Amino acid sequence: MEDQNYYMKEYKAEKERTAVLEEKIRTATNEMNATADHLERIKGSKIWAMSKPARDVLHFLQRTKQRLGSYGSIRGIMRKVDSKMQERAARSSHGTKSFPDEARRKAEEETVFDKNIVFSILVPLYNTPKNFLTDMIDSVKAQTYGGWELCLADGSDDEHSYVEEICKQYADADSRIIYKKLESNEGISGNTNECLKLATGNFIALFDHDDIIHPSVLYEYMKVICDEDADYIYCDETTFKGNSVDNMITLHFKPDFAIDNLRANNYICHFSAFSRDLLDGMELFRSRFDGSQDHDMILRLTSRAKHVVHVPKLMYYWRSHKASVAKDINAKSYAIDAAKGAVADHLRTCGYENFEITSTRAFETIFRIRYEIKGNPRASIVIPNKDHVEDLKRCVSSIFEKSTYDNYEIVIVENNSVTDEIFAYYEELKSHANVKIVTWEDEFNYSAVCNFGVKASSGEFILLLNNDTEVITLDWIEELLMYAQRDDVACSGAKLYYPDMTIQHAGVVIGLGAHRTAGHTHYLMPVTNLGYMGRLCYAQDVTAVTGACLMVSRAIYDEVGGLDEEFKVALNDVDFCLKCRQKGYLNVFTPFAELYHYESASRGSDMQGASAERYNEECARFKERWAKELAAGDPYYNPNFSLDRSDYTILPAKN
Repeated sequence: MEDQNYYMKEYKAEKERTAVLEEKIRTATNEMNATADHLERIKGSKIWAMSKPARDVLHFLQRTKQRLGSYGSIRGIMRKVDSKMQERAARSSHGTKSFPDEARRKAEEETVFDKNIVFSILVPLYNTPKNFLTDMIDSVKAQTYGGWELCLADGSDDEHSYVEEICKQYADADSRIIYKKLESNEGISGNTNECLKLATGNFIALFDHDDIIHPSVLYEYMKVICDEDADYIYCDETTFKGNSVDNMITLHFKPDFAIDNLRANNYICHFSAFSRDLLDGMELFRSRFDGSQDHDMILRLTSRAKHVVHVPKLMYYWRSHKASVAKDINAKSYAIDAAKGAVADHLRTCGYENFEITSTRAFETIFRIRYEIKGNPRASIVIPNKDHVEDLKRCVSSIFEKSTYDNYEIVIVENNSVTDEIFAYYEELKSHANVKIVTWEDEFNYSAVCNFGVKASSGEFILLLNNDTEVITLDWIEELLMYAQRDDVACSGAKLYYPDMTIQHAGVVIGLGAHRTAGHTHYLMPVTNLGYMGRLCYAQDVTAVTGACLMVSRAIYDEVGGLDEEFKVALNDVDFCLKCRQKGYLNVFTPFAELYHYESASRGSDMQGASAERYNEECARFKERWAKELAAGDPYYNPNFSLDRSDYTILPAKN
């Protein structure tokens, strides 16, 4: 009978939670519908029609302001001009100018490595245009490292018999080129698997029949195999059009290995090379994932690899033409479903269930993944506060009104407020069972205040939140919790906007900014921006997230000792995230938890006098503590990007 009463109570409580959630969604939907109806009425009015010329002018000015830059001024113009000049310089230096000259070629060719590696380069052929075919083969023959074999499996039809003729000519002239004519075309996966049957090398490399590789790519791969014991390697890449790799369209400078990035987006792509041992007992390509067979393969093999190494140099040239995926994913629309299937298979293999994979606004094959939340754990939202009653009201009200997750408590840490208004508001909040107000009476120290609030909280998960934030997305807690709940993740952080809908936070990079400590990427970019290579559209691994909205499990918070109280105001959140990474955890930024952050956009102007002195001291302490990490560079921020800017400005190549 007691069990029955318990389950009836649980059922009733769950029903009540569901009703509250449905009401919140219904209210939000009604508000959106009312707004839409109001806009439609406006658009149907005579005033709307009469104001069209004025609106056109306004829209022109807005577009012009965006083109001129964040400042919308001469400074903005100069910033854009400078960025374009740097971009042009970078493009020119990353093309054929980066190829080895005679002296460098000689030095690379004569290098003796301490490992004997043969790369079996697999190229499935199918009706390959003559110039694409010869360009591809010539780029392999031009390699400064000679330990390779080129395995060509040809599924071309009778109308393209020249493919066989050309390949046999090359094979007759160079014994390292192995050619096989297939009886029938077996598709991308089947033809590549036939290439593998020809291979005798101890490393496998995958190469498309219409692309080009840098002359030094195998040499660079040999260096990381010998120096770092790499067993899976990839490099940066570019798309190009026409007959010259210097006609670059998009330069893709990638992060080091990042599992959440890879699940959401096959950022590794080309040019993958890996130890043959990783294939032990496993297929190379699986035909059911044709169109996204490489994404499936990369997910499987990197999960087996002992050391995945990224060579941060642009060494693969992906040709863009009418039939290529580089030109348009819709040229192979089946690739979208195949990619979703590959990611789903990987997630199930990793033990995840009841997840959801959907395409994002960036690209059909860039995904949003919703993980299942286990149980109904309590989240303790810790908010430090001193006066600022309007800020706190806006913050707390948005939590109450918009949050669809209901098992949370709010712990407000009062710190030396003096106004009557804030204490009156505290009295109001006491009527809420899930709000607790505790008092920190010592001087302001953000780290100490947060640590005090965490000790006074009861949740399994801690959500540090600034009092000058406001919730935008209804499921913000769920979006943070689905990552913080994973065994391999410590901190999860949100996407924050200034009131003008420019970005305040989208992940933290160490070494970025004037002080070379840490900075926010995509800073001040508009909300509509997709980010560099779509990075503002999917959850990804980052070195750190801002403490203005940071979720972490209580267990990990305690494990790393909470926030370091030597960092009273600045860099305490980055230091905390680095401590978590030091323990082997990941930190994740998700763009699907969105809040406003009303912090001053001109914060730097406050850095004067004692504040500036304290900030400089904390910067010096940070740089001393994390000197090794700063010297190595942020693993998720390619060294080809400028550390002076937050907009992924590309630096000229260093040859």
